[in-house]
Amino acid sequence: MDPRPNPYPHLAALEAMYRAGPIHALIPSRLALADGRACIEADLCDRYHHAAGAVHGAVYFKLLDEAAFFAAATLEQRFFLQTASFTTYFTRPVVDGCVRTQGRVLSRNGNQFVAEAIIEDEKGEELGRGSGLFLRSAVPLGKVDGYRA
Repeated sequence: MDPRPNPYPHLAALEAMYRAGPIHALIPSRLALADGRACIEADLCDRYHHAAGAVHGAVYFKLLDEAAFFAAATLEQRFFLQTASFTTYFTRPVVDGCVRTQGRVLSRNGNQFVAEAIIEDEKGEELGRGSGLFLRSAVPLGKVDGYRA
């Protein structure tokens, strides 16, 4: 992941919007964007475990949904997108370490975007994947907390 600020105004504004989300106080992560793509990294530990000692599926879902969402959002410069549906597949448990989630847009049709994401551990082993449908909302990006174009 490139630690330098994004030189593209819309992508930099999306990254700022991501950082402004209060959820990131609970599950800290880092986002990097390119057109039609997103990468999220997070350092996981026992704080995110379920009772059986592995990372809870809610953390997987959060990272997968956000990577796919932000990949789609890179292609929409006027309005906030909303997740209409998202399917998640858990393929392997993880206990701790840095995970990387890569999202990419598969298709765009008018106000609809289909995007997928894959989450991997430090060794590059797949932990899960998901895909979703994202719709353009009526909310202008300029009215969303943290978005600064």
